[in-house]
Amino acid sequence: MRKKIRIKDIAEMAGVSAGTVDRVLHNRGNVSEPARLAVEKVLEKVNYKPNIHVSALSLKRRYKIVVATPEASHGEYWESIHNGIRHAIEEYENIKMESLILTYNQYDIYSCKKVFKEISEMDMDALIVGPTFNEETATLCKKMDAKEIPYVFVDSTIDNTSPIAFFTSDHYMIGCLMAKLITSIIPNNTNIGILQAVRTGDKSANSTIQRKKGFTDFLAKNNCFHNILNIPFSVSEPEKNEIYLARFFSKHDNVPGIVVMNSRGSIVSDYLLRNNINRVKMICMDLTSPNIEALKKGQIDFLIGQEPEYQGFCAMKTLLEYLTFKKPVNKENYVQLDILTKETIDYYKKFNNIVY
Repeated sequence: MRKKIRIKDIAEMAGVSAGTVDRVLHNRGNVSEPARLAVEKVLEKVNYKPNIHVSALSLKRRYKIVVATPEASHGEYWESIHNGIRHAIEEYENIKMESLILTYNQYDIYSCKKVFKEISEMDMDALIVGPTFNEETATLCKKMDAKEIPYVFVDSTIDNTSPIAFFTSDHYMIGCLMAKLITSIIPNNTNIGILQAVRTGDKSANSTIQRKKGFTDFLAKNNCFHNILNIPFSVSEPEKNEIYLARFFSKHDNVPGIVVMNSRGSIVSDYLLRNNINRVKMICMDLTSPNIEALKKGQIDFLIGQEPEYQGFCAMKTLLEYLTFKKPVNKENYVQLDILTKETIDYYKKFNNIVY
């Protein structure tokens, strides 16, 4: 994301001139209806504020907001959420605040427990949480509730908790969508491989649980008869992935479709390319740099995006406005889902610099 959303940026996003944006902002007229609607749609999306008026009392107050998410690697999903959070902080730069970011290994429940325990003992004004494990997140939230500390979820939400808001995709619907896509491009009564993370503590991520339920429910409701095969992979020990994949494909030589319900689709697509395994259709998640490259090469057929930067931006923006202006909050916020293909990815300008 850019450091500042300027009139020039709004104009580019809306496909109009800067002068048109200025006329819409100041209600000067002489703007066509389609142009006005295009500008207003972008303004609403980025929540553009020409001036942020903060009371004198609010300007004197300094807020501490803690951010707790899985580890954010360069070019990966969680880095995009962090970019969105940073962008919101820059947009609201006249609000005095301190942000503290703590991350944990989302494939290790004990890492999550340790970080969440540390957070529960901190003093803060608000918290942003990227939840992975249900019980651990619920325990942390109970402690926040007892301290009357507001918190917001990004990426997913957890039952029996009380966030002031959450920003997430509908993970059950993602599972349904992935099932619909894969069954539309492979024959019925065939095998479907699903990448399954090897986790320390042996607990699946909250989002993965919901996606799998949506996937299996779609197959059952639509009389899709497929044999589901799990493909193990490891993030903490990537050297084992070659062994896992070689073992899987030597045992199952007839798998026309593979679904990856997390952001690690390129692990499989790269293996298939290196080993000249063709005619395998792939449905994957998240517009990470490796996945975009694989999509452009034709190794991934459909890639689903869930606006992580927008999630992060809205989470921090919501907390800052809640703390500073006591502004009412819309609790349930589901982001749009984008389905990208090799043919359409270049229309997403931010990915045009990926070469292959």
